[in-house]
Amino acid sequence: EKATRKYTVRPGLFRVFRYLERLADVWSVQSSAMKNIVVLISGRGSNLEAVLSVAEAERWRETLQAAVVAVISNRRDAAGLTIARRFGIATTIIEHTAFASREAFDAALAAEIDRHDPAVVLLAGFMRVLTKDFVHHYAGRLVNIHPSLLPLFPGLRTHRQALAAGVRVHGATVHFVSDAVDAGGIIAQAVVSVRPSDDEAALAARVLEQEHRLLPHALRLLLEQRVAYVDGHVVVRDCGAPDLALQSA
Repeated sequence: EKATRKYTVRPGLFRVFRYLERLADVWSVQSSAMKNIVVLISGRGSNLEAVLSVAEAERWRETLQAAVVAVISNRRDAAGLTIARRFGIATTIIEHTAFASREAFDAALAAEIDRHDPAVVLLAGFMRVLTKDFVHHYAGRLVNIHPSLLPLFPGLRTHRQALAAGVRVHGATVHFVSDAVDAGGIIAQAVVSVRPSDDEAALAARVLEQEHRLLPHALRLLLEQRVAYVDGHVVVRDCGAPDLALQSA
């Protein structure tokens, strides 16, 4: 009679197996499927314009099977809506002031986003703090750009914070969104030297110039599946330091 051997898997090892399984799922997404991008804005839309210009110039629809398919704003007067329409992108306005609670607004926003089956939801100057349910719903697909080298200087007035701290470098970060404000795994950053003569306006202008360069670049890394967010961790493949930390000229 043959003995039956029992095997047990340690909890830590099981988590490793699950992680590798999730990672395989992420990398195995069919590249032939169209990757829809939905962009959320609240203001001028200069980062939106940078993305749309690069996507058009590089023919993302053909080369990456990706396209910005909708732009949604929580403000009717957002200048970025005009930019989207100029590029022929569908626009929607969902004013947060029309809802009794943050949860109700986020639910309506998610319903509109989901109509487009997004591969990426991009926050490009979207000035709203999102609920945990919203963030979890788009885990691994929700991306933000922030004008500092996170984790330094989260929140507002980042250039003023940088000058007050006396840092020698400043910049911008594209990151996956998490429950905490201006946190989550970092995709890529752009570095800007702080000059002795800089005031807030001068530093902000140079950082914004790098944001316009960084955001389309980081999106391309995501769309090419060279960067992914798996179980709370950023996973990188086929990327060197120059891909992940852009230096200003």
